[in-house]
Amino acid sequence: MKERFHAPGDFAMAYVVAHEVGHHVQHLLGTSDQVHQQRQQLSEKDGNKLSVMLELQADFYAGLWVHHADAMKGILEPGDIEEALTAASAIGDDKLQQQSGGSVVPDAFTHGTSEQRMYWFNKGYTTGTLEQGDTFREL
Repeated sequence: MKERFHAPGDFAMAYVVAHEVGHHVQHLLGTSDQVHQQRQQLSEKDGNKLSVMLELQADFYAGLWVHHADAMKGILEPGDIEEALTAASAIGDDKLQQQSGGSVVPDAFTHGTSEQRMYWFNKGYTTGTLEQGDTFREL
């Protein structure tokens, strides 16, 4: 994260791991399977939108984990949330497309913009409520 995306810090890595755990939660809840089935019936553009929603929900789950882990164990240190938000921003589709030297093509996004990724992580962190994470309804 530090070298490739300029997102240093142990909590940047914690965010990435928590995001991946969020995908596992989606698998356990059946969300991933539902999205994959729906994508097969959609155009690439509309399928990409569903992928974005799935990724943003995993960001929300990462923030939700931080909220509850900190409440239970006091894991946060000064600057941790900023590290996570920097990492979320660094891996937004818009930033990655810019860095690759190409133009930004929103219809090709599969993970969400930097702003969206930071928003959903922060929403999970600040609300601490699972019900607030329905990215499929809010986008």
